[in-house]
Parts: sequence; structure tokens; C-alpha cells
Amino acid sequence: MKKLTSTPLKDAIELSLGLADIKPSAEWICISEALGRVLAEEIKCQKNLPSFNNSALDGYALRHSDSGKKLYIKDTVFAGQNKDDVLEENECFKIMTGAKIPKSADTIVAFEDAQALADDYVLMPSNIKKGNAFRVKGEELAKGETLFSQGTLINSAVLAMLASQGISQIKVYKKITIGVFSTGDELKEPWESARDDEIYNVNSSSLIALFSEHGFVADYCGVIPDSLMESKKYFAKMKRYDVLVTTGGISMGEADFVEEALLSNGLKPLFHGINIKPGRPTMIGKMDSTIVASMPGNPLAAYVNAFLILTPLLKKLQGQRDFQHKILKAKMAKELKVKPNRTNLVLGTYKEGSFFVTGENKYGSGMIMPMIQSNSLLVLDENTDILKEGDEINLIVFKGTF
Repeated sequence: MKKLTSTPLKDAIELSLGLADIKPSAEWICISEALGRVLAEEIKCQKNLPSFNNSALDGYALRHSDSGKKLYIKDTVFAGQNKDDVLEENECFKIMTGAKIPKSADTIVAFEDAQALADDYVLMPSNIKKGNAFRVKGEELAKGETLFSQGTLINSAVLAMLASQGISQIKVYKKITIGVFSTGDELKEPWESARDDEIYNVNSSSLIALFSEHGFVADYCGVIPDSLMESKKYFAKMKRYDVLVTTGGISMGEADFVEEALLSNGLKPLFHGINIKPGRPTMIGKMDSTIVASMPGNPLAAYVNAFLILTPLLKKLQGQRDFQHKILKAKMAKELKVKPNRTNLVLGTYKEGSFFVTGENKYGSGMIMPMIQSNSLLVLDENTDILKEGDEINLIVFKGTF
């Protein structure tokens, strides 16, 4: 077993992202199945939006030159109708929201802004702005404009736009395949009984759920015993996956066989050990065409490292254009001191513009509660040893929306 290195976090992230150098193959799917998928081609506007001049509200369609006059209501125009009638002087139409505006009208007045009179007449206000509530053909998007770039993550709003264009089939990247497993004879599955000297397998459940939150489906591949021979055999069968994620088995323990088993199957590590706390025993590399990411065995360290390093890598590998973490500006709620000469990962809660450190930063990498109590992550570089109350910081949000 080689000694752990101290690769700077920035270098580890850059090296990891460099593994996602080939986009996955593409396939055509219906938009009803497209939520959470990634576009494999550019989409252009195929139909003007709106595709015809229409009313933004229920009211009256008139010629602006007839403002302030008593007008005769010539007809009513409903959505879906195509009226060819022409307005003469002192005439208007009743018109409903979304209805096509007849060519002779140029302004819309809401029902409540006009005074209804007897015998199909209405008195218009005089202070009407020309073009009021008049939705012009193509004012939102014109035919030929780019709607979405290659690499766009498809959400409900993107689907709404695709539907507005009459697009029912789209080209997307195929889903990458991910296998997750843990190591250790001491692990028991949540459905098994565990003695006091045994622990439940937390990491597989938490990482599979984390990946799911970011739009990925991962297979659970079981717990591998702490046996070199068994580990070698197991990894030989796992090269069918695009990404393998392990937890545990790569620290300096005598029974930690994962690295040796992976190396015997052709793994070329980019690094083994990152200069961070928590989570130093982290290894990422490539085994033939399969990316291998070995996370620490402790639950908090495994979760934080997988979130910080793996989720951007998976997004880039999936073909997403925007794969980096979103940064949130905040201020320190209290002073914080940390040990320098390493990157410190600090969990906390963002609230009303301030960052509150979880448990005064006094928690172990094997704990779970800090993950539950926190919604954001502060990454402090190796030169930082103190942050004072009110100092401006950059946070990475991993839970919730702000």
C-alpha cells in the first residue's frame, strides 16, 4: 500500500474533470421522458412565439385613434377564432385573453378600464397607450433564434418551451452508468440485524441518494469483503460501468485491499490522497474506460467529497454544459479558527445572508448529524487560519434553494 499523497484540492478537482473528455452517445426520446436529461444538440425556434398577434387580457380591441370615444361593440373574438372583420371608425371588438387580434386593431383596453353603456356601446378612456396589452407576433422569440444549446439540462421550464414549439422528439445523451459499493466485513445492510460491534452500511444509501438528487441513477453493487482475492475478482466484472464509486478500503489499514485490487485490474490513479479535512483518503483514476472514484469510509467524509468532487465530474461526463457548483455570497456569523496548510471543508447553515458553522466546526468525519444540520459548505484554502465575524465568503449550497 502506497503512502497517501497530499494533492491540493484544486488540482484534484481539475484532474478529475479532465477524465470527462468524451461525451456519451446520443439517443432520441419523447419529451414526456426528457425531464432531467441533457440535450445532445442545439434547438432552434421553429415557430414564432407568440405565433400571431394576440391579446394579453380580456377586454376590448380598438384602433388607438378611437381612444376616449363611445364605440360600438361590433363582435366578440374568442381564443382559437380567426376573425377577418375590419373595424370602422367608432367600432371595437370584445376580445378574450390569447385571442388573435384582428388586423385593424392596434390597442387593447381591459373591461374594467372602460365604461359599458346600453345597446352594445362602450365608452373608452382617453389615456390609453398605443399597443397596450398587444402581444406582437415573435416578440418573445423569432423563428430561427437559438432556444437551447447543446448540453442544456432539461427541466420543466425547458419542456414547456419545447412543447410550445411542437417539438415532441429530442436528441439527448444516453444516461451514464454508475456502480456504487462499500467495503468491509463489519458492514451490515439496513435490513439486517447488527451486533454492537457491527455497523450499518450508510455510505451506499447516502451516495446513491446524493447522485439521485443530482439527476443520476446508480446501481448498488453490494459490500465487498476485506479480502484481496475477492476484491480482484469483483472489480474484474465491474468494467461495464462508466463510473465506479467505492467507499472505504483505501486508507493505510492492513486490511484495506481496494487500491491493490483496482491496480491489478488496470487502474491508473490520478491521485491517492487530497490535502483536505475531512476526507484525505480519496482516490480517483481510470480503469480502462471506467472512471473509478474511491471515497473515504467515514460517512461524513464520503458524502462531502462525493458532493464536492464527484457531482461536477458526473455532470460533465453526462454532457451538461453547466456542471460547476453554484456559489452563494454570505458573511460569517461568528469568528472561525482553523488549522492552516490544508484545505478545510466547513459545514454550516446559510440563513438570511449569514453563514452559521455547524457545531463550532467540532465534529468527526464519521458523524452523520452534521450532514442533516447543514445546508451549505465553506471551502477554505490552505493559507486561511481565521475568519472574523462579518467577513465575506463564498459558499457552495448542497441542500435547499436560496
